[in-house]
Amino acid sequence: MDYDITVIGGGPGGYVAAIKAAQLGKKVCIVEENSFGGTCLNEGCIPTKTLIKTANVLHDIKTADKFAIEGIDVKNIKVSMEKLQKRRQAVISQLVSGVQGLLRGNKVTVVKGKASFIDKNTVIVNDKKITSEYFIIATGSNTFMPPFIAQEGKTNIITSKEALEMDIIPKSIAVIGGGVIGVEFAYLLSKLGSKVYVLELMDKILPMVDEEVSNMAKKRLAKDGVEFHTGAKVKKVSDNKVFYEVDGHEEYVEADVVLMSVGRTPNTEGLNAEGIGIEFNKKAVKTDNSLRTNIPNIYAIGDVNGKVMLAHTAEHEGVVAVENICGKTAEISYDKIPSCIYLDPEIACIGLTEEEAKKKFNNIRIGKFPMMANGKSLVEGDQDGIVKVIIDGELNEILGVHLYGKHTTDMISEISLAMTMEATAEEIIDTIHPHPTISESVPEAFMAAVG
Repeated sequence: MDYDITVIGGGPGGYVAAIKAAQLGKKVCIVEENSFGGTCLNEGCIPTKTLIKTANVLHDIKTADKFAIEGIDVKNIKVSMEKLQKRRQAVISQLVSGVQGLLRGNKVTVVKGKASFIDKNTVIVNDKKITSEYFIIATGSNTFMPPFIAQEGKTNIITSKEALEMDIIPKSIAVIGGGVIGVEFAYLLSKLGSKVYVLELMDKILPMVDEEVSNMAKKRLAKDGVEFHTGAKVKKVSDNKVFYEVDGHEEYVEADVVLMSVGRTPNTEGLNAEGIGIEFNKKAVKTDNSLRTNIPNIYAIGDVNGKVMLAHTAEHEGVVAVENICGKTAEISYDKIPSCIYLDPEIACIGLTEEEAKKKFNNIRIGKFPMMANGKSLVEGDQDGIVKVIIDGELNEILGVHLYGKHTTDMISEISLAMTMEATAEEIIDTIHPHPTISESVPEAFMAAVG
């Protein structure tokens, strides 16, 4: 064989897997069609947060008077989209260069192009065959464009990719989809000055988030000017109008731009995975918790397996897949993966929601601590939010934790570690947290849970 392991796709899962395999002494090749870093680095996590940082700075300047700062001419403050786009591109370029440097430093062979399977041990890239003992599919996902939403006339529909590249801020924008991506863009564009409408099919936004927390976030976003239409079944986009059905009535919103944000779909186009007999679960490559497909020498990690479409999940899956190829026995536990949403305040959660816990366990206890009772939140000038914890009523095992407040995306790792180590509520309570911090709200919520 040409290589021990060939990784198809250079996103967070793919490049981590390739580097890990090389460090374990394997001869490794990675095939990438476009830019290293995948969706996350090029048109997802990193560029989104770069733009959100500017939006947050703008908000801080506009509200500086409440921190006793005088002399700022708020009326004439504006964001230079040209300079912001240059900054976004500079951040991306630096990180892409870093990934390429890591691959070179670990002596991973890089092949640019699109891979297609010929058989279980062979792919073809740019008319050249590559043979490998093992393959790891890490081809990511694409934006889903729903065929059931009709388009008529002269529409101005964009996806998250085009939204990140905008050189002007639209006066109004309709966001179809109230999931993480849609709500983050709604927050961003609202802060930058757009009138934002969010249309969500479900009865609540952020369907995967604990309902109490998502309701608090919705209330805050609405207070800041975002207009929500939940239970809205979008039928068509006609010119600059989005028609939707709610409670049996047809209504519409009018906006300069329409952002289609109804999820992502695994990317297997041109891979010929089905052609060599790889099994699928709907559009996703089917794997077990070891990341192995039905063909023993082929693994699939990241968005393409459709399990949990998060960059840090893909990275961890890459390590697990490589360890299994190298003879270890490793699995990934999908019930202990943290999720972060970059609003202001931030949302961070892990484990079960209250609703899920009630369905799964007969005896649960819930503890809450409001951010309005936290000293650091008062200092920060924002007391919106909550720490909500869900524990098993008998063993005090941690079942789920939901944070809404300042800096919470940096705090969730404590809970991730605690759940991995199977810590109990008492062990969080007995861990001394520094004062004054937002993090000291965490043991307070666990104290409330255990009484």
